[in-house]
Amino acid sequence: MGIFTRFRDIVSSNINAMLDRAEDPEKLIRMMIREMEDTLVELKSACAGVMAETKKIQRQCDEARARSRFWADKAELAVSKGRDDLAREALVEKRRYQQREEAVDRELRDHESLADQYQADIRQLDDKLKSAREKQRLLVQRHIHAERKRRAQEDIRRVDSAEAVFKFDELENRIERMEAEADLVNLGRTHDLEDQLNRLSADEDIERELQSLKASRAVVEKTGEVNGRP
Repeated sequence: MGIFTRFRDIVSSNINAMLDRAEDPEKLIRMMIREMEDTLVELKSACAGVMAETKKIQRQCDEARARSRFWADKAELAVSKGRDDLAREALVEKRRYQQREEAVDRELRDHESLADQYQADIRQLDDKLKSAREKQRLLVQRHIHAERKRRAQEDIRRVDSAEAVFKFDELENRIERMEAEADLVNLGRTHDLEDQLNRLSADEDIERELQSLKASRAVVEKTGEVNGRP
């Protein structure tokens, strides 16, 4: 495939449409970028060759123009000296170099036009390449985000699986059982403490009642002694 055919195919291509149809967009964009880079190198090389040739033709044109002026001066000199024969020969040489200059000048314009076209193509392809590289960057970012999303979805599915739910239920049952056992331990301690406190309260009641009886007895005995005194 010629360089210009490849260039036209690349520039006229719709990258977005091609990527939308591609099974592997990342692989396709890499291939397109590599093709653009290779074509760009060839275009620059060809443009450099044309520019070098243009300079060479420019020198030939300048040389023909200088020789044409040289023979024009010689013709005038011959006429001034009355040598019409030499003047005619000088004019013949002048015309030959004028024709040479005109031909080289046409070739020069063609090469300058070709060099300008090459430079325009290079700029256009370079813009296309920058766009492709930007799309590649976006594709890579989308791939990274898609991969992260896929992994997150897999994690969610693993959490939602029956096995995971069963493990959570089993853990919850184990914790509830441990809490119940702790409640039973605390329950026994609570009852024992209540019993002890209740006994202390009962002991105090009995002690108060005993003291009351003893006090009453003492009063009775004292009263009896007073009544039995002679």
